[in-house]
Amino acid sequence: MLLDIQGQQSFCYTGGKQFDPALPAIVFIHGAQNDHSVWGLQSRYLAHHGFGVLAPDLPAHGRSKGHPLASIEAMRDWVLALMDAAGVQKAALVGHSMGALVALDAAGNAPDRVSKLAMLGIAYPMKVSDALLDASLNEPGRAADMVNIWSHSSLAPKPSAPGPGFWVMGMSQRLMQRVSESSSEPVFNTDFNACNNYAGGEAAAAAAAAARCPALFMLGSADMMTPPRTALSLRAAIADAEVALLPCGHDMMAEQPDAVLDGLKKFLQTRPG
Repeated sequence: MLLDIQGQQSFCYTGGKQFDPALPAIVFIHGAQNDHSVWGLQSRYLAHHGFGVLAPDLPAHGRSKGHPLASIEAMRDWVLALMDAAGVQKAALVGHSMGALVALDAAGNAPDRVSKLAMLGIAYPMKVSDALLDASLNEPGRAADMVNIWSHSSLAPKPSAPGPGFWVMGMSQRLMQRVSESSSEPVFNTDFNACNNYAGGEAAAAAAAAARCPALFMLGSADMMTPPRTALSLRAAIADAEVALLPCGHDMMAEQPDAVLDGLKKFLQTRPG
């Protein structure tokens, strides 16, 4: 589905079903140097089981036009504008990594627009090393190598990978290459700087908790990019949030797609919101 968002043509995957704004809505928000495709299994299943699904490509990512957004707050405003363009007043937000910060900030600053909040692979603060920031600007191929090494717990596909012969790490790396090729601007570096500079996490978490927004933390036990301990301050702020610890690295939708889907199904279908 193509939408006009803030004056730019933006692509939004709807899970293989025509989007119906009358259904309970879910917005899937991808992470740095990714696009909607990281949510393939989860978005498609939920779209075929009673939800209206919106899985957008953020500006300058994938099929969406425009410039990469330089801050988490700008991405938050863009997601809210996406909801407006799709005719959605309130939605569950599911975000991964950078996208989890965006979802958190939306829940904290626009609680009337967020029914539930699922944060996958989140850390706060989400600091990025100087070496990775430099590589993302000057050697994006090397940066992709670094991120993919740190985002996976092993080279081998897990039992829940799509099938024999699938190379989980290679698919993730090729996606990052495609995102780089889709824009002449430094998308990777812009994304990482947005994560590195974001300072509103604890305030947003406290506001989301005060609004009694049902929340879920989904974390990878072998995550080297955002280790589970780096979410402790957010978990303390949202004390009644559910916590799911999966046996995988940061790229959990690729390493443990079925477990991610099972966790989201339980949270989205059973928690009031």
